[in-house]
Amino acid sequence: MKNKLVEAYNAYRERMNEKIMAAPNNKIIKRIYSLDTLTYQAGALDERTKELLGLVASMVLKCDDCIYYHLQQCHKLGVSTEEIMEVFGVANLVGGTIVVPHTRRALEFWEALSE
Repeated sequence: MKNKLVEAYNAYRERMNEKIMAAPNNKIIKRIYSLDTLTYQAGALDERTKELLGLVASMVLKCDDCIYYHLQQCHKLGVSTEEIMEVFGVANLVGGTIVVPHTRRALEFWEALSE
């Protein structure tokens, strides 16, 4: 059974995305969601690489929700814990020590995915 942290994140994300997508006059947000989906599909870079890049960017931008999303995608794509730890190192180097609290939460979420 998945960890409660992962379940809570997924339930909240799904519930709120449904509300957002059901809202009237929502063309711009729908297009942004579509662009986001298209961006992470394989092209010159494979999906794993793009998700790892998304994870670093999300950590540097300090967006826990985005971090969790990219961690989940990385987990589905078979990224190893060793690879994740290297990504955390890059994010902390680029983003500075302000990224440390996000790294803690990211590691907690990664461990929850692995349970």
